Amino acid sequence: MFKKILIANRGEIAARIHRACRDMGIQTVAVHSTADADAIHVKMANESVCIGDKYPKDSYLNMAAVLSAAEITNAEAIHPGYGFLSENAKFAKMVKEAGFEFIGPNPEHIELMGDKITAIKYVQELGLPTIPGSNGGVDGVEHACRIAEEIGYPVIAKATAGGGGRGMTIAFNEAELRSGFKIAQTEAKNGFGDDTMFVEKFLQKPKHIEIQVLGDKHGNVIHLGERDCSLQRRHQKVVEEAPSAVLSAAQRDELGELCVKACEKMGYIGAGTFEFLFEDDRFYFIEMNTRIQVEHPVTELINGVDLIAEQIKVAYGEELELKGIKLRPRGHSIECRINAEDPKTFMPSPGKVTDYFTPGGLGIRVDSALYPEYTIPVYYDSMVAKLIVHGANREQAIARMKRALEEFVIGGIKTNIPLHRKIMESEEFISGKYSVKDLEDIIKRVK
Repeated sequence: MFKKILIANRGEIAARIHRACRDMGIQTVAVHSTADADAIHVKMANESVCIGDKYPKDSYLNMAAVLSAAEITNAEAIHPGYGFLSENAKFAKMVKEAGFEFIGPNPEHIELMGDKITAIKYVQELGLPTIPGSNGGVDGVEHACRIAEEIGYPVIAKATAGGGGRGMTIAFNEAELRSGFKIAQTEAKNGFGDDTMFVEKFLQKPKHIEIQVLGDKHGNVIHLGERDCSLQRRHQKVVEEAPSAVLSAAQRDELGELCVKACEKMGYIGAGTFEFLFEDDRFYFIEMNTRIQVEHPVTELINGVDLIAEQIKVAYGEELELKGIKLRPRGHSIECRINAEDPKTFMPSPGKVTDYFTPGGLGIRVDSALYPEYTIPVYYDSMVAKLIVHGANREQAIARMKRALEEFVIGGIKTNIPLHRKIMESEEFISGKYSVKDLEDIIKRVK
């Protein structure tokens, strides 16, 4: 097994990876920016290296600096976490060329799934269902309008290199498509350096369902069931749960096996997530994330599996211990993303944490980067903690989450904990039938 791993990330995910490493007897190296000198992941690690200035481009996105840190600390492998360089094929290739093990998929698969158009064409060949649309980039707004006429409105035009809700527009008629297309294309060019757009049918009240997969270097692939990530604000996930309240065991098995077969054909290695929209009992592939997900803890809790440890074992060359086993969800798990932001205006709320008390008791887990007197920097994502619960069933998990949210204290800053309390009380969430559209209605009631 690896003796030392460099963690190329920050915050709660860096702390999460450190804990998995130490459970396995592996030494860790933290990298940090000048703004993160007092961060929890730096305090926890066996060694730390400052790799640049406060801005991500000068530190956490600085590939040469990360590799230099691995070199001078004699690390054997690099775990990228999520975000930053985790889905950068160039970085994954550089890691391997420098003689380190990249704890993630092959660069070819990262590159393949990083382009939405290429990914959709590829998974169609692998047998996964996709949304009707252009099946490739469109040659401007006239081409987009012809495709929309063929598949019927409403449609959504997206940037092939986009993400996070940027570079896209929804249109219910031709006039809306013509006006929105150019705006989205400009946004894509400015945000991603690529204004290639594609068009597909817009599903009006779908669920967002994703399947977690793991593959090793020996051709073994398993899936660990689904997560329901439908409660989203501006295409950013807010609450996740596993298993889904609306999927049957047969649907879970069918979709999971399709993803397993796709990975087997690809020769996929490591952790990955196939994301789908689900409406009228039909699934439609939208993208594959070739990394660990923010919401991975809910899958861990219902399966009793440490996904970070599995990533590390697979990268080292070990076979999946779970190969050939059909996992069944045990109980129910819910995750709330706790952000340092105003729960009504959603404006970021960085600053000093004056009080910090985490909930406890059976079935409660908190993954966080906070501690008393810590000052949250303004330069990074606003998520500061993840509150995860596990119960014998969904009803118990909801009750446990309500209690945990009441106990959670983060003083000195504003957080979205009040919003999460409203979500747990809402009819939409309690029913389990909520779609990607329902959070906006809940937010209106909070305001």
